[in-house]
Amino acid sequence: MNEEDRELKVTDKRMFTAEGELREEYRHVVEREPGPATREPAAPAAPPPQEPRGEPPPQLAGGSPLLEIPGTPPGMRETSFYDLVAMLAEPVAIYLGDAQLPDGGSAENLEMARLHIDLIDVLREKTAGNLSAQESAVLEDVLYRLRMRYVQKRG
Repeated sequence: MNEEDRELKVTDKRMFTAEGELREEYRHVVEREPGPATREPAAPAAPPPQEPRGEPPPQLAGGSPLLEIPGTPPGMRETSFYDLVAMLAEPVAIYLGDAQLPDGGSAENLEMARLHIDLIDVLREKTAGNLSAQESAVLEDVLYRLRMRYVQKRG
């Protein structure tokens, strides 16, 4: 077999496009899973804001509550896997120097950024086979983006 007969095919398996749009092949996941799947994943730097107490819980288009968890006070939402991923990813932006500290300084530390990315990878390894398609796709996408940013900073 010579060089001309070989063909290399590269397939992008990420859930979201570079513009942040959901790819067509993943639309069935959003339609099938109500709740967290209906929101786009946040940038890894900040988790979604908490709903204020005393207000009614968020609702879907049909008027049904987004989350119905017994024993949860009104206005409070249950933490989710997405919150865990966001919490683990948040320090990476700080350690890569992409987020400023409150005093305006920088805490760039590439080794700490790598450590946090590795921790997210451990989460991916340990939860393999136990996540929904949406959760797995979001985790893979966050890891990909953080690794690419790390490589850009590392040079």
